[in-house]
Amino acid sequence: MHVPDGFINAPVSVAAGVAAAGAVAVSLRGARRELDERTAPLAGLVAAFIFAVQMLNFPVAAGTSGHLLGGALAAILVGPYTGVLCVSVVLLMQGILFADGGLTALGVNITVMGVVTVVVAYAVFRGLLKVLPAGRRSVTVAAFAGALLSVPGAAAAFTAIYALGGTTDVPIGKVFTAMVGVHVLIGIGEALITAATVGAVIAVRPDLVHGARGLGNPLKLRVGGELVDAPAAAAPVAARSTTKVWVTGLVTALVLAGFVSFYASASPDGLEKVAADQGIDAKVQDHAAKDSPLADYSVKDVADARLSGGLAGALGVGATVAVGTGIFWVVRRRRTTEPSAVSSAAV
Repeated sequence: MHVPDGFINAPVSVAAGVAAAGAVAVSLRGARRELDERTAPLAGLVAAFIFAVQMLNFPVAAGTSGHLLGGALAAILVGPYTGVLCVSVVLLMQGILFADGGLTALGVNITVMGVVTVVVAYAVFRGLLKVLPAGRRSVTVAAFAGALLSVPGAAAAFTAIYALGGTTDVPIGKVFTAMVGVHVLIGIGEALITAATVGAVIAVRPDLVHGARGLGNPLKLRVGGELVDAPAAAAPVAARSTTKVWVTGLVTALVLAGFVSFYASASPDGLEKVAADQGIDAKVQDHAAKDSPLADYSVKDVADARLSGGLAGALGVGATVAVGTGIFWVVRRRRTTEPSAVSSAAV
């Protein structure tokens, strides 16, 4: 659903950019409350994992493919504010390095693929957790439902933006029906990937899943012959290293982007298919980074297609995890220094 340059006119693109910048600013503040010393490096890994899985287009209908959007997955794993930032980092890296998603449309893409997917998915996820029995299985079920609905929600959001600033004269009803119809199918793939990933992480480290916090059984201590809840500081899970999870996740992302991506569907994704069928791509523009050494997810001057795509994918994962981790560490450090600044001012 990466919107290229030329689909949306300049005024609406600017307005979407302002809205996206505001959402990112709010998310930077909110992420300070979500990130801690364990989850800050994992947030960068989540961004890299989303980048990798987005390279794996899967067939959804005749001549059409889809790929993970990632907003639901990021929100459930690391929190909604951090989730918006994760998807934003991915979109920024894709636009600058790989000419995927227009630069003038970056605000549109962040709004549609980052903000809308996170808001819809997390609202559904939290709503279901309130009515489902408490437990890890409920988290997985709620993650599936949230991810499923987030994709057609994003398709509807794109249609609304196109209604305001589309550069071609196409009946909005046709665009809405086509976009939502195909993205319901893509949403099934999104839901399966999200539920499988969340379920896998919960199985080994439920303490690292933002959406599963509070579901674990508290540590009990016997005091005076009675069992009482242990203080939070006494719980051994807080001291467990995240190194194994981080390394496993990074290797998985590298394998997916560097090797498995070669076998991804070559069919156009949902937006590309709808754009071609409905004629909304009539004024599409060349990407400003079309001559990038990594444009179109291939390494320039590397003739072997498998090697070229694999190297590009691996470089993308490395760049995304580096940039993402750097940003989240800075956000985390600001959280830890703010109380000190307030205390100093009070003295």
